[in-house]
Amino acid sequence: MPTNSVVSAFRVLETVAEEQQVGLSELSRMVDLPKSTVQRCLLTLHELGWLRPSSAAPTRWSLTYRAFSVGSKARDHQQIRETALPTLNELQLATTETIHLCAPDGREMVLIERLDTAHALRAFMPLGQRIPMHASATGQAFLAAQPDDAVRSYVADGLAPRTPSTITDADVLWETIEQIRGRGYSINDQGLSTGITAIGAAILDAKEQPLASVSVSGPTSRITAEKFETYGLAVHAATQTIRDALLRFDLESARGV
Repeated sequence: MPTNSVVSAFRVLETVAEEQQVGLSELSRMVDLPKSTVQRCLLTLHELGWLRPSSAAPTRWSLTYRAFSVGSKARDHQQIRETALPTLNELQLATTETIHLCAPDGREMVLIERLDTAHALRAFMPLGQRIPMHASATGQAFLAAQPDDAVRSYVADGLAPRTPSTITDADVLWETIEQIRGRGYSINDQGLSTGITAIGAAILDAKEQPLASVSVSGPTSRITAEKFETYGLAVHAATQTIRDALLRFDLESARGV
């Protein structure tokens, strides 16, 4: 398959993954490709087992479980997820809000685990959701844990808004990052989704580099300013516990235990 065809196929695949249950005309507009090209990509990806037409609406497309199967083989992220789960459960019980575990991919964080709250009114994102770093609690915490050069590189590519509250000014983002570094956790008040507040912290490796981030998310009506410090300290402590568990795992693996 020519390189440009491979690129087109991946663009179609990623857009279907993002939208789920999407039709040909919509896809063509979203990926800015002719319908004939998109149709060929859809049929090829269907033949290879990556996409399937919806049983309820055969002209609309969604991912198959092949994508999940391949994605689950991302071992670093899988190890982080499995190691973090007990601590995430404790954090969810302590806060009673939704807990997110996100890992980096380029300029975005990808949701690799979610523990839902029992509250009827809740924050919700599907697993695999991609979110801009500057617009999310997990992403801001991840950025704050990176060297300044990495932050400058991120800022240089622009800060697109997701809501009216998203940080889009570079100076404001730098101020926010310094605050996160000082207190150990991020506070993202409706920057990703209107009506949702999240508090996050980064999981660091042995060299103090960020591996992933955890957040506590919920309606702004429940996660009020009075809870910021309590939840912030809780999520920061959780990431420290996860880090310690990962370091123990690495040490035991090195010893062949």
